[in-house]
Amino acid sequence: MDPIKVDFSSKDGGQGKGGKVIIPPEKKGIKILINIIVTLIAAGIGYYFYLPAMNFKSVDMYIFFAAVLLVYCAVNYLTSGALKTPDYAPYAKKSARIPTIIIALIVVVVVIGFIISSVVFRAKSYSKIIDVEPGNFVSEVSDSSDDSFSSVPRIDSDTTSVLAQRALSDLSELGYVSQFTVQPSYTQINYKNVPVRLATLQYSNIIKWFTNRDTRIPAYIRIDTITQKAELVKVDGGIQYSTADHFAHNLIRHLRFKYPTYLFAEPTFETDDNGNPYWITAKLDKTIGLFGGTDVVGAVICNAATGECVEYSLEQLRNDTSLEWIDRVYSAELLVEQYDYYGSYQGGFWNSILGQKDTYSTTEGYSYLAINDDVYLYTGVTSLTNDESLTGFTLINMRTKEAKYYTISGAKESSAQTSAEGLVQQYKYTASFPLLLNVDGEPTYFMSLKDSSNLVKMYALVNVGQYSICAEGSSLTECIENYLSELSKNGIKLNVSTDNIAEENDSNSNTEKPKAIEVTGKITDIRTAVIGGESVYYFKLDTSDSYYSVKASAAQKVIIFNTGDTVTFTVDTESGTIIPVNEVK
Repeated sequence: MDPIKVDFSSKDGGQGKGGKVIIPPEKKGIKILINIIVTLIAAGIGYYFYLPAMNFKSVDMYIFFAAVLLVYCAVNYLTSGALKTPDYAPYAKKSARIPTIIIALIVVVVVIGFIISSVVFRAKSYSKIIDVEPGNFVSEVSDSSDDSFSSVPRIDSDTTSVLAQRALSDLSELGYVSQFTVQPSYTQINYKNVPVRLATLQYSNIIKWFTNRDTRIPAYIRIDTITQKAELVKVDGGIQYSTADHFAHNLIRHLRFKYPTYLFAEPTFETDDNGNPYWITAKLDKTIGLFGGTDVVGAVICNAATGECVEYSLEQLRNDTSLEWIDRVYSAELLVEQYDYYGSYQGGFWNSILGQKDTYSTTEGYSYLAINDDVYLYTGVTSLTNDESLTGFTLINMRTKEAKYYTISGAKESSAQTSAEGLVQQYKYTASFPLLLNVDGEPTYFMSLKDSSNLVKMYALVNVGQYSICAEGSSLTECIENYLSELSKNGIKLNVSTDNIAEENDSNSNTEKPKAIEVTGKITDIRTAVIGGESVYYFKLDTSDSYYSVKASAAQKVIIFNTGDTVTFTVDTESGTIIPVNEVK
């Protein structure tokens, strides 16, 4: 065994602090080179998968460099032989001194960065990150009853998921059975002035990726939120870049290698008016301190089929008419966060905690509205001191960040959902998150009522100011008519005639009012419910699977009907889970 060699050439005579002898390993120079090479390889692999932005405002960058230095220290400890020979431990510790100091400096920078960016010290700056103007609900939000609800989405993300899964069956025609699944994220946009939801596909597993990577993802799914029609849209050449793809064709990696210093938001999938697929990725900046005040300063538009990227400034995205097809530059989560800053911190940080004077925040959910071919984020606003009622709501343009606040007192969305579900409690339907509509000047929540399979079965309208004024219907036309009737009964004057409200169909065009139909049969089941303070009876006949609804005030004799009685109802349609009765014979 070779004797251990001691290096006494250093200033401390080969001794460290406390008189410990520092014994360098044999071939120290080669081992240092090995340490550097291994660390660089680990750094390269880490960067390829972690993809941090090389930006001083990125926390990920600091984490990345700290991890790389820790790798160097670990490799140095192994190559020095300190694990087998404790006498080499002082050398390994001394060799890691500089990397350790750098790691400590990184931690100090990050801690200071968070402190100077903290809302505790910069509350006023956070409250000004979004400009909010007062709005007039009646004049600025178009009356839905004027256009027969033609632009009102009928489905939410849960129903979208069900419809998208069904559309996957069309892949068999393209020869891709069981090769792809639906990526669990959906983008609502306006496509040719129609609100639609887009769903992208992903490989079923890594094996399917290997077998299909040359042809790429063949299509995407477009769901009409009005007709509920799901369509598989084939892409010539396939989608080459996707957030669900792997290695070089992963969209995040593709963008990071092109723009190594950019801070990016989560990409959103959109299509232009010709159906060409694109990924819209907002470029972010930290506008308060080092890490605070996240805001959008531009976007990179990536062609999903070719990978070609074009960067646009925020000014271009707002004013260039050729880019008006882009609906979503700001994410819903970022807009909600910024609005909460605006509502909470105008009086300072401590006011938001202690006095809470003139403070408010968004409610627990949000939805989207299509207005003038733009997509707007809708969310309710409630006081921090009384979060059981609505003080107003906000609409924020997701392309321009134009924000309006509308003062309206009434029920929160959760209360409206409970009210809507109570209308059909016998079916145990669940209500979608409400959309806020203007129905003849009345702020009104619109909801779809879904069964356990998340398929839409009925609709409900609930008045925001008086959520006891509500109505349901198995068709949208019936729901609107019932709601307008409830408004009239409660002394709210109407300017719209129900004769102008058209029934929806698959082509989204007007249809003639159907002729009256007589249905005769024996009563097999009777159910009752109180809706808007009025008793409603539901009869099931042996000749149909539907229930026929009759208001007691419209035909008092239904109160004495019994199971087994033979009755004749006059109705407008024979289809539907619940069919309203016009006349009882």
